[in-house]
Amino acid sequence: MYRSGAIMAWNVFRFCTALRGLGSIMILLVLGVVGVTYYALVLSNYGPALYDGGLGSVTALSVLILFHFLLLMLLWSYFTVVFTDPGSVPPNWRPVLDEERGDANDDDSEPLNASEYYNGGSVPADATNPRIRYCRKCNHLKPPRCHHCSVCGKCVLKMDHHCVWVVNCVGSLNYKYFLLFLFYTFLETSLVYLSLLPQFIAFFTDEEIEGTPSMLATTFLAFVLNLAFALSVLGFLIMHVSLVAGNTTTIEAYEKKTTPKWRYDLGRKRNFEQVFGTDKLYWFIPSYSEEDLRRIPALQGLEFPSKPDLDAQEFC
Repeated sequence: MYRSGAIMAWNVFRFCTALRGLGSIMILLVLGVVGVTYYALVLSNYGPALYDGGLGSVTALSVLILFHFLLLMLLWSYFTVVFTDPGSVPPNWRPVLDEERGDANDDDSEPLNASEYYNGGSVPADATNPRIRYCRKCNHLKPPRCHHCSVCGKCVLKMDHHCVWVVNCVGSLNYKYFLLFLFYTFLETSLVYLSLLPQFIAFFTDEEIEGTPSMLATTFLAFVLNLAFALSVLGFLIMHVSLVAGNTTTIEAYEKKTTPKWRYDLGRKRNFEQVFGTDKLYWFIPSYSEEDLRRIPALQGLEFPSKPDLDAQEFC
């Protein structure tokens, strides 16, 4: 039995390590798709069309301007997700009494001592407070909506999922950037496959197509790749829009299937602000205003307003 358990633990560790390595390859894959797309759209098709004159030049210029703008926003959002810490538990973090128990006591804001709730640091000692949780792997208390990521090897604040495409977890501090990455990827890939659609159709007709065989092959490949990415990203985008509307994450949506009401659902407007902030100028860029960071504690991943009339519902 012990030997079997040891082998299982080792296999899990190897799987997590493989995911880290796969993530690095995924970044190269993303850049590779961008490179193929740029060559096909800009260098092979719409770049040369700028010199044709007339309406064709105007159309080519419009497509190229929009393409470069969306590409800039896509890469900005993407690398912001990659290099932003999704949210780690602060050292020696302790729950505040009115946060964890729902007590309306504004005077009592002193952190609770973990020994009040844990025997040996792993099992809740107070059965009436199931929301106070402890991570056995990280050996510290877990804030609300926090989950442990086996790939990253740490607890992540308001963890949504671990994404190999960005070599990072998606959590409280980079969830907005991830959504913007999906949004701009969908717009960019849709623009590309629609712009290359005439050339794609020409592959299967008797129309004469200018260009070398390698240019035509790259155009065909770019069309197929961007169409596939647009369709797949659209599905993820729709799913995450519904999650934002309900103020939940992918993990929480799976775990709260048996919960009729969700205590963090504050209405679509406030739910949206918990992710994107209130400053409209920052909604479509991977950043937050200083005022939003001060006024909305949920953006930091440690405090989340909830419906006071609902019982707490936290998940390990």
